[in-house]
Amino acid sequence: MRNMSEDHTHVREFFTARAADWDAKFPDDGPAYAAAVTELGLRTGDRVLDAGCGTGRALTPLRAAVGPSGAVLGMDLTPAMLQAAVQAGRHRDGRLLLADVAALPVRSESLDAVFAAGLIAHLPRPARNLRELARVVRPGGTLALFHPIGRAALAARQGRRITPDDLRAEGNLGSLLAASGWRMASYVDEDARFLALAVRGG
Repeated sequence: MRNMSEDHTHVREFFTARAADWDAKFPDDGPAYAAAVTELGLRTGDRVLDAGCGTGRALTPLRAAVGPSGAVLGMDLTPAMLQAAVQAGRHRDGRLLLADVAALPVRSESLDAVFAAGLIAHLPRPARNLRELARVVRPGGTLALFHPIGRAALAARQGRRITPDDLRAEGNLGSLLAASGWRMASYVDEDARFLALAVRGG
């Protein structure tokens, strides 16, 4: 079994190799990110975390949703991804932090929502990591687990098949969220997007 530092090394190596051309490789994802952010139901003045923010493609719509009085944090484990976010100018929409979702440098119950694009597949300990996301969100706050294409389309792109133990399958994900302090509120898995919304328990 790999230890935590090995998990970190693997994830960092994967994304460091892809950071420079990540946005160029997926140039049409912007509207899908904006639509997913809308589903979070953020209000002016809210505090939101983009967990595993990568090159920061969600930061601009998140900032637009919470306005200048809100707080937007973008956290990622890979320095090269955060550097790409700065080069794209997205640091102007949120505070970027090099951090691990296993131990977030955020006070308990201090956030209204978490947005997480493509994160769930890269969590080394999904239940524990989702509990950590629940820790930093107030009761009744929301979590969006998003991907700009659905499970079947992603599997086809990667040349693999979906298996019954797929973490993002509705039943599997619902059980995982329930065991981690969340209640799944909605689930969409279409070719054009994957979006599961969850509410933090009291």
